[in-house]
Amino acid sequence: MRRIPVFLIAVALLLPALAAEKMNVLLIISDDMRAELGCYASQLAKTPNLDRLATTGVKFDRAYCQYPLCNASRASMLTGRHPGTTGVYGNRTWFGDAHPDFVSLPKHFKNNGYTSIRIGKIFHGGIDDTDAWSLGGQPRTLAGVAAKSAVKTAPADPDEEKEVSVEVRDRKSDQWIVLKGKGEAHGDYKSADRAIQYLREHKDEPFFMGCGFVKPHSPPEAPQSFYDQWDVAKIPLPVDFAPRPTVPEGFPAGSIRPKNADLFIDRDASPDEARQMIRAYLAASSFMDWNVGRVLAELDALGLRQKTIVVFWGDHGYQLGEKGKWSKAGSLWEQGTRTPFFICDPREQTAGETSSRVVQMLDLYPTLVELCGLTSAQGLEGRSLAPLLKNPALEWDHPAYTVWSEDGKNFSGVMVRTEQWRYAEFYGRGPGAMLLEPAKDPNELTNRVADPQHAGVVTRLSSLVKDYAKGRLPPSTQGK
Repeated sequence: MRRIPVFLIAVALLLPALAAEKMNVLLIISDDMRAELGCYASQLAKTPNLDRLATTGVKFDRAYCQYPLCNASRASMLTGRHPGTTGVYGNRTWFGDAHPDFVSLPKHFKNNGYTSIRIGKIFHGGIDDTDAWSLGGQPRTLAGVAAKSAVKTAPADPDEEKEVSVEVRDRKSDQWIVLKGKGEAHGDYKSADRAIQYLREHKDEPFFMGCGFVKPHSPPEAPQSFYDQWDVAKIPLPVDFAPRPTVPEGFPAGSIRPKNADLFIDRDASPDEARQMIRAYLAASSFMDWNVGRVLAELDALGLRQKTIVVFWGDHGYQLGEKGKWSKAGSLWEQGTRTPFFICDPREQTAGETSSRVVQMLDLYPTLVELCGLTSAQGLEGRSLAPLLKNPALEWDHPAYTVWSEDGKNFSGVMVRTEQWRYAEFYGRGPGAMLLEPAKDPNELTNRVADPQHAGVVTRLSSLVKDYAKGRLPPSTQGK
């Protein structure tokens, strides 16, 4: 009888154990973080920790949110559904009020045996999906449906609650804030501390940890040492900088909201103030990056990196003076809808690669479900990105959609993004359409919608937009 080598027997015995081991998930979210990172070729950003993290996974160069506003964007990503399905168009609506049957991403992991942990801002202030969390859930104060069960929470942290729930207008949004010391009293510093604590306490059980940092959300805040990294006089202004929101010539009025929602509200911004604010945004981003680095260092110190999928995502884009806009609300431009996004799965062989394929953020839910071997949640409208983690250059003809609603009930703008084109239609105030070719016009200064040579492109993309606006959604891969 032929003898089987001992090492093969050992491997055969080990494989079932490895297959049964659950991968952890560490989902890191930054608020108002546009793709202004060193790994996205920013000439200004100083984000060494996130840049290093990107080298351990696949970085997506063309990732788009579904709604350029915190709560609506997060509700879409965390339910895996389009905004037209969630019905969430503002910052004071909880998706579960209208859709109590929707199972959010952390709740799906909790239902599948994971310890789900919330730290900082994951949903939105006052409308947490409380029952989705094993630890850290917060009571809802802005929703009609109360949490059904008690959830263990971290000790009360007034700074965190202030950071995630107070409106910008109440925080002197035309100013930037210098934090004392290393920022120890700030909510983001404390969020990193809690993440480190929870990693230590739950390292031996499968966990889904959502760690949300609120910076660089306005008003920008960071210790002085972070501001000192830039000479404000050398910070360039955008080529299309304007003192206040300005519709470019040839574009529909609906493409730019007449008032800023965050910074320089209802007044002009001088060039000097603009440079100061850009520096403050960069400093706040660098402070956020430093806190992310603290969490990742602990993940490594505990030996958890090889069994943890790490995701970084900015919940939407942001305009820093482009076309006079200092916010994200209502922006269907590239800067307002494009987000930094990378998935780092230690089991894949594509670490450090970049995918230029167009993806959208509601794709993350089905992706993590597949990567962790869970059964699919019902009703997801996203498409798993797992194939792109294996082959980032894989053919992928799936456009991304972003919408905006002025009245909280109907779409006032719908954008579709393909690899070559950005097309949007606006309804109501300042109706019209715009066609942009970002590769040839990165500053988005020329509306090509009336160019006869692009008539076929306009017809095709307009059809996609109109179908989307009527609720005829593109197919997902769920159930396939």
